[in-house]
Amino acid sequence: MNLLNKQRILLLILTMATSFAVNGQTESEQLKGVTDSLFNQGRIKFNNGKFEEALNDFRAVVKLDASHVNALLQCGFCNAILKNYNEAVTDFSGVIALQPEHEWAYVSRGSAYNKLEQYEKAMDDFNVALKLKPDDAEAYNNRGFSKKMLGDKTGACEDWNKSKKLGNEEAKIILKNNYCK
Repeated sequence: MNLLNKQRILLLILTMATSFAVNGQTESEQLKGVTDSLFNQGRIKFNNGKFEEALNDFRAVVKLDASHVNALLQCGFCNAILKNYNEAVTDFSGVIALQPEHEWAYVSRGSAYNKLEQYEKAMDDFNVALKLKPDDAEAYNNRGFSKKMLGDKTGACEDWNKSKKLGNEEAKIILKNNYCK
C-alpha cells in the first residue's frame, strides 16, 4: 500500500471516528462503520476491475478486524486475479482457519494450488469442498483438471462428466474436445 493510500485510509478513519463519536456510538460500532465503509469501497473497486486498489482496501479491513472473513476472502480473490497465487493461498487458508466449513474457500484455495502446480494439495481441497457441498460443479471441474495433471485420465473424465451434469460450461467444452474418448 503506497503512502498516499495509507494517508487516505487514515483520513477516512479519523473522519468517520469523529462523526461516530458525535453520534454517541460505541468503539465497536465505530470500528464496524469504518470496516463496512472500507469493504464497500473495495467491492466497488473490485467490480470496476481495479484489483490492486481493491486489495489495498480489503487489506485495510483485515488490519482493523482480523476476523473479517469476507474481506479476507476478497483479498484471496484479488490476489488470484493478480496472479499472486501464494498470497491467495495464504488468504484462503486464513478464511478456512476462521470458518472451517467455508466450502468456497476450499474451492478457491484448490484453484490457486492448481495454478501453483501443487495438484495433490488442490485435490485435497476439492475433496473437502465436495464433502461440504456434494453438488459443486466448479469443484468437480477443477478436481478433474488436478486429476488430469496427475495422470488420472479416468478420474478426470468422471469429474468433468459430473461437473457437466451439474451445469458447468467449462466442463462441457472440455468434454467436447474429445479428451475423454
